[in-house]
Amino acid sequence: MLKKALLFLLVFCAYSQFLFAQEAKYPIYNNCTQTDEIALQECFLSSVKKAVLNKIELPETLVKANFKGTINIIFLVASDGTFKVIYIDTKYEDLIKNITQIFKDLPKAKPAMSGERPIEMQFVFPLTIPLGSEPQTAIISAQKTQNRFVRNIKADKPIRQIKPQIVKKAVTQKGFYPEHQSALNIPFSQTDYAYLDYFYNKNAQAHSGFKPYIYDVATKYVDLDAQKNTLLKPKDDWFGRKFFNEHMLIVQDSDFWITLNPIADLQLGKDNSDLKYTYNNTRAVQLQGGLGSQFNFSSTIYESQGRFANYINQFIIDNKPVNSNGLVPGRGRSKEFNTNGFDYPLAEGYLSYTPNHFFNFQFGQGKNFIGDGYRSLFLSDVASPSPYFKITTTFWKIQYTNLWLFLDDVRPEAQVNGANARKFVVMHHLSYNINSRLNINLFESVISDNANHDGLNVNYINPIIFFRPIEFSRGESAGNALLGIGSKYKFSDNFVVYNQFLVDELNLKNLASGGGSWTNKFGFQLGAKYFNAFKIENLHLQAELNIVRPFTYSHANPLLNYAHFNQPLAHPWGANFYEFIAIAHYKKDRLFGNLKLVVGKKGFDIAGNPISFGGNLYIDYNKRGSDINQTLAQGNKTAIFIGDLQAGYLINPATNLKIFANITYRKFTPTISSANFKADTTTWFNLGFRTDLFNWYFDF
Repeated sequence: MLKKALLFLLVFCAYSQFLFAQEAKYPIYNNCTQTDEIALQECFLSSVKKAVLNKIELPETLVKANFKGTINIIFLVASDGTFKVIYIDTKYEDLIKNITQIFKDLPKAKPAMSGERPIEMQFVFPLTIPLGSEPQTAIISAQKTQNRFVRNIKADKPIRQIKPQIVKKAVTQKGFYPEHQSALNIPFSQTDYAYLDYFYNKNAQAHSGFKPYIYDVATKYVDLDAQKNTLLKPKDDWFGRKFFNEHMLIVQDSDFWITLNPIADLQLGKDNSDLKYTYNNTRAVQLQGGLGSQFNFSSTIYESQGRFANYINQFIIDNKPVNSNGLVPGRGRSKEFNTNGFDYPLAEGYLSYTPNHFFNFQFGQGKNFIGDGYRSLFLSDVASPSPYFKITTTFWKIQYTNLWLFLDDVRPEAQVNGANARKFVVMHHLSYNINSRLNINLFESVISDNANHDGLNVNYINPIIFFRPIEFSRGESAGNALLGIGSKYKFSDNFVVYNQFLVDELNLKNLASGGGSWTNKFGFQLGAKYFNAFKIENLHLQAELNIVRPFTYSHANPLLNYAHFNQPLAHPWGANFYEFIAIAHYKKDRLFGNLKLVVGKKGFDIAGNPISFGGNLYIDYNKRGSDINQTLAQGNKTAIFIGDLQAGYLINPATNLKIFANITYRKFTPTISSANFKADTTTWFNLGFRTDLFNWYFDF
């Protein structure tokens, strides 16, 4: 199996190099007589742009509608040199006729050439309306990378085979990327969201505190079509277009669309342990679609086997659920596979319904994230996927989100009649944009169990805040409530600071006394993002401090802790720690690089000592040694340093398929070592080929 995966990677790399080497010569148009190939390309693109803009006329219907935006014109230069419009992404028929006639009347060009053979070549021309409101985006050559929007694509058998009237009907509504007009979630990848957040930060109406974002909301703030059109590559064969530019299968009409894509996560690596090598072999398929304008669906099925760096393998074994051989972090239950390997299948999916511009309803199996940071103290995507129901309400300056989670406690002692103990978490998140710079958000959550065999208590179905009085009235053992407040302040389009403050329990009198009361259970986050740092486009920097006091997120009844499937719901370190993170993201067209540094200290329990020091969420907090003198990172204080450097290439913007290499360095230094808790230094090199659809956190 591994040999096949490695062979695939080698074949892919060789074939990629072959494809990259096959460059076609651009058409020659009008008075372009330059001898330099790059200058000829620029002359062709600028001449066509000028000719079209000089003749275009906006119809009255479009002017009266006060239309503002970008309309993508897809055209080609045929092998005989004539210009043909393939389709125009607009509903205005008068504009379609006008633009089509303009291209039809353009003088013939000398066609593009592949060797000695004339070929046709396609182009994407984003037209900014109103005309003259801002500089029109240039059509640029495929070799140049500094501009933002348009690339050309060539094909021998492209969309031209479809009848024009059918093309207009289907494409004017959906285009190359039908998901962009849907209420589906944009896959939450920290790398990709670093760039999305820049556009969210620029818009005063955007709410960036609840992730994943929804496509048709994000398109209000960023032109996702234009971003991906920037990356289209000139490919004239079916495999090239599907591998580098498009969905594998797309079916669409005026009232429905479906995409089907194979997914892979093939990784091969080596750490400095006795393991011969590490690997991951994920094969998956993703089906997405929309029925009408209000209903969307997504389903992804994974089949995976893997063996990771030694410290991750040890985590998988140490945190294994009952009747299982392991717990792959962030994915779920696993069983043994070959030598020191793990087999971990998984399925995710959800339904999304948007009845109007106020509401979105989602029901499915997946993850959610609350906050503007790399970490979240409210809710993160660290733990395994879980069933959820979510209502997002947006109006005026407010976004209000209700989230119901159905979670599992997989400890052997928590089993009920051979099944995992079930618990329920209900969350409210209220985001308010006070002005163009300041956002304030409120958070509350309550965890309850199924001790009375009545499922989710009816009181918690109420979508209106607040839960704390309900939890109090039901009794301390009936639930566990948490409260939080967060904010974000934009100093400029390029610089923002954010914070979160979470309270599990807080006694102000005890806090003021300085005695270190155990009841002061809270966490604090402070961070900053610097977009286009030092005026370097697409260099985004982030710094973040996280502090969580002992016993935060814990409970007298461990079933009511803030965790799921043996992992925390918020920060992956649980509690009783402080941590500093520095991150740099950079991309240049399809190339990208990320650098992450994590340094901190966490207090673990001491082997052989029955006292809980407040870092393990699954330990009853009544096992604390004292009510006072509870200090940060107490117990077996352990220094943790993690550095991760990754570089890669985006293969397909439609599916987010990437090839990458990364190196991770981890140093774990406890104050007290024991047989199963030792100082450890890991160096792990990894090469991967991955469809990037989710975050995978190994920085613990």
